Amino acid sequence: MPDRVATSPVALPHSTIVPALLFALAGFSLLAVGDAVVKSMAGVWPGTAVAALRYAIGFAGLTVILALREGRAGFSCPRPWVQVGRGVSVAFGSVFFFLGMYAMPQADATAISFVNPVLAALFSFLILKEKPPAAIGISILLAFMGVLMILKPNVATIGWAGILPLIGAVAIALLMVFNRMAAGSGSLLLMQWLISGVATIVLLVFAAAGHVSGLPSLHIGMPTLSVVLKCSLVACTATVSHLLIFMATERASAGSIAPMTYVQLLIAIVIGKIAYDTTPDIWALGGAAMIIGGGLVLWRLQTRKPG
Repeated sequence: MPDRVATSPVALPHSTIVPALLFALAGFSLLAVGDAVVKSMAGVWPGTAVAALRYAIGFAGLTVILALREGRAGFSCPRPWVQVGRGVSVAFGSVFFFLGMYAMPQADATAISFVNPVLAALFSFLILKEKPPAAIGISILLAFMGVLMILKPNVATIGWAGILPLIGAVAIALLMVFNRMAAGSGSLLLMQWLISGVATIVLLVFAAAGHVSGLPSLHIGMPTLSVVLKCSLVACTATVSHLLIFMATERASAGSIAPMTYVQLLIAIVIGKIAYDTTPDIWALGGAAMIIGGGLVLWRLQTRKPG
């Protein structure tokens, strides 16, 4: 493992942390838009099949682009076990989050998934031995309190389905750590091609297992043109999202960029109002304010120039 991955300084340079936070912010924002498209397919096609088709389309497109850009020499697999870890993590994160969104409102599933910054900071410390600066702890604390405020009125009604996005959160936290481990081992295009390839294989297994399980909700029928087009759209948005997030983890620790994921909740609330006419209650508004406050603390303390 390269030295620059194994440890993390207490304060990251201003020229490094600002681009990292901006890349992460853009990536997570775009993910929220893709999540809304996935939510619109609830009850139309199984979440396992949606995840598999989305990654299969993305992988096919990336294969063509990589061949055109880098030729045969571009197809390699540096640090193969790290690449497998990335692909498996994103596959688990996608399928369990998709299933969670099918079972509950997008904002609720998104809120539950926001334990992943805390997990990312923990895994970053345990696996990469990175010690996040104090600013990260303050930001995560405020944002996590906001998530709890949003969940408080809904915990009793969510039930067992709340476990689904929680499993997805664990997987995405591991993905952020694996991304950090893979940083610098290949081009951005190659890194995205590798993660899509592994994820496609894992998700096809998920989809096949669900289909033969006998559960009606996981039975895969012939997709409509609308489903195919929506999966293609999600493939494009998610591919760009993960590229941006990977670029962020190349410039800063997993724990440092993790709080930027909270922007997904704010976007999910807005989309819920526009698409499903769900109005946030006082708890949701208070929680959103806490999340924004955490983001502002992170931005102020982490982007302040030394001296």
